[in-house]
Amino acid sequence: MTLDSTAMNRNARPTFLEFFAGGGMARLGLGEGWTCAFANDFDPVKAATYRANFPDAAAHFHEGDVFGVSAEALPTAELAWASSPCQDFSLAGTRAGLAGGKSSAFFGFWTLMKALSAQDRAPPVIVIENVVGLLTSHGGADFTALCRALADEGYRFGALEIDAGAFLPQSRPRVFVIATRLPTDALEGPSAFQTRAVREAAARLPEDLRAGWIWWGAPPPPPRNTDLASVLEPDAEVAWSPPARTQALLALMAPAHRRAVEDRIEAGGRSVGAVFRRMRDGAQRAEARFDGLAGCLRTPRGGSSRQTLLVIEDGVVRSRLLTPREGARLMGLPDDYRLPRAQTAGLQVIGDGVAAPVVRWLAETLLEPLLDRKTASLAAE
Repeated sequence: MTLDSTAMNRNARPTFLEFFAGGGMARLGLGEGWTCAFANDFDPVKAATYRANFPDAAAHFHEGDVFGVSAEALPTAELAWASSPCQDFSLAGTRAGLAGGKSSAFFGFWTLMKALSAQDRAPPVIVIENVVGLLTSHGGADFTALCRALADEGYRFGALEIDAGAFLPQSRPRVFVIATRLPTDALEGPSAFQTRAVREAAARLPEDLRAGWIWWGAPPPPPRNTDLASVLEPDAEVAWSPPARTQALLALMAPAHRRAVEDRIEAGGRSVGAVFRRMRDGAQRAEARFDGLAGCLRTPRGGSSRQTLLVIEDGVVRSRLLTPREGARLMGLPDDYRLPRAQTAGLQVIGDGVAAPVVRWLAETLLEPLLDRKTASLAAE
């Protein structure tokens, strides 16, 4: 390799494939230092949102089921990112493992990875993001099946549980399975993101899979310097609930949560909290938190899952629904990020996304150093 070509490779931006891309939040998290070579999503609202935010989408975005994508249509890339739908991520049990066909959207993604591997074009790094329940579903069998699939294609792997609350004023724990065929020695070590759930999931793996486990040493980020109140719209620019609706919400609170509200009324000043309505012991309850964090954003399916804000000021309690723009800020998106006009659609895109600052942190601390090793290895050849 000549000096000129070595320098060119070192300066080239790494490329990635983003499956189940939604509104492109993983792409935003990876940042301008990466090039998106391919992205897909089957949801028309999310596809439209992606196109609205990325002018180059016409060149690489595929709207449709992942099962309709062929490996031949995929470019070669350094990273494949998959945030498959959490509600159908089941790799074991009655679905017969990875041989279960179209049981889950994940199978379509993994079929493509296997095909790329057969063509000697597999990405050297894969990230699979999902809910933390992936670690324990079916008694850990789903996670074992995922690790087995990765190992069968020559990947070593490890997992981190990262709560977006470390970066943003939203509690949003997610698991990130990071798999690679590249050297990892300098990137292994202890990490606060190796939670108890991660350690127990690793311990449940069969011995041969534990041999391929990587204890990713991702460091913690700097302390978060924002809270829920800091991302809210001005009071005069939002629609507040009628007082009777606020009182009905308070009436749904268990004594401990109602006491938390009363304490802040007595303390005076301004307090901002987040409220969810949940079913507890067969009865609907409203649960409030005043720790500066929103609860985990969700899609508005089901009616009762949309998050409510509670603002207490000078002894007056008011409530309102969280706006899509506020939700976008809670995911780390800039204010020029284009949301769907309809509130329900906007909340759907946001609630199904991945927090962009978490992706950026993984890129800075693990993914980019991994690929730097690949570049250095090619330069030495």
